[in-house]
Amino acid sequence: MGVQLLRAAKAFPSVVLTGPRRAGKTMLLRRSFPDASYFLFEDPDVVARFRADPQGFLDSMPLPAILDEVQYVPEVFRYVRARIDAHPRRTGQWFLTGSQEAGLMRNVTESMAGRAAVLQMWPMSAQETKKVSLLHGGYPEVIARPREARLWFSSYLQTYIERDVRTMTAVQDLATFRRFFSLVASRHGQVLNRSDLAAPLGVSVPTVQRWLDVLETTGQILLLPPFYESFGKRLVKSPKLYVADSGLACHLLGIEIETELKKSPFRGALFEGLVAAELVKQQTNAGLRREVYWFRDQQGLEVDFVVPTKGGGLRLIEAKAGSTVRPEACVPMQRLANAIEKAGRRGTVEMILAHEPAKAAKPGAIGVAEGVSAVSWRDLAAT
Repeated sequence: MGVQLLRAAKAFPSVVLTGPRRAGKTMLLRRSFPDASYFLFEDPDVVARFRADPQGFLDSMPLPAILDEVQYVPEVFRYVRARIDAHPRRTGQWFLTGSQEAGLMRNVTESMAGRAAVLQMWPMSAQETKKVSLLHGGYPEVIARPREARLWFSSYLQTYIERDVRTMTAVQDLATFRRFFSLVASRHGQVLNRSDLAAPLGVSVPTVQRWLDVLETTGQILLLPPFYESFGKRLVKSPKLYVADSGLACHLLGIEIETELKKSPFRGALFEGLVAAELVKQQTNAGLRREVYWFRDQQGLEVDFVVPTKGGGLRLIEAKAGSTVRPEACVPMQRLANAIEKAGRRGTVEMILAHEPAKAAKPGAIGVAEGVSAVSWRDLAAT
């Protein structure tokens, strides 16, 4: 992400960095641009000063400047746009962050079109640090202090619900929404069924859809769409649901230590979600369009992930918790690859079995079945 940020700063007057709360947006900007002035728009004093005299506030601001959490003061976009238009060739002057992507993007579309590069940031990936784990996820503060993970996640959820969710008009009942988020975690890795989520809470299906929109636009969940090519098969067309950070998913499920994780019936789904998040981060951090899908036909053939590659090719990926790789785990990918070949689709088909690394294993891919490479999930970005 750092490389993409520096490239954007050289090409655009402004950069808008979005993503879930506490993903590290501010830390990345301040480390990348240490000489930039900094203003937090969650600070009541900063907001009061800006609203009392917007022009005077910006006049006194040394450039370049980082304006943090600007979704709380959306009118700032109009004033920044006017200053960019006065000096359109000055790049890397304004860096804006926001945690509520939907509202922030609406303001960018209306006020900053063509003037800002928009980048999305997720919690840290395994490519960025080896400390990312299934139990603790990728939030920087949890990685730095894993012993305080339980307290951090509890505080995070309270802050997220009280600040981000409360300000979104789609949610009035915050207590039920908190229960809803835990229920979503219990459906981690499953095909999305809105009725199944609505019934235990006594809310309507449209309410569930609105709440899912809130979770998705604030970067808390991933909804992976089904792969759209049938290869002569009838497909399941619903998305798959994951909590975006595996550490937060574990917390919501009451899993706090490694021994609980190893025994948990959710372990396989949690690992699958970890791989999904790593694939999304890999594409986003490289400045690529997000293209991660899943596949299931109505005869039960299922492959965890399908990722388009250059030249019209496809990468098929199965995620299997555990460090022992077995050939039978590759059968779904091989069956789908055969169906793709019979359908006459152009482009190469790669097959990868992503697994947990064994302590004594050497890095790199190994052959596990015909045409299939087994790779540690930490090495997926290198394949």
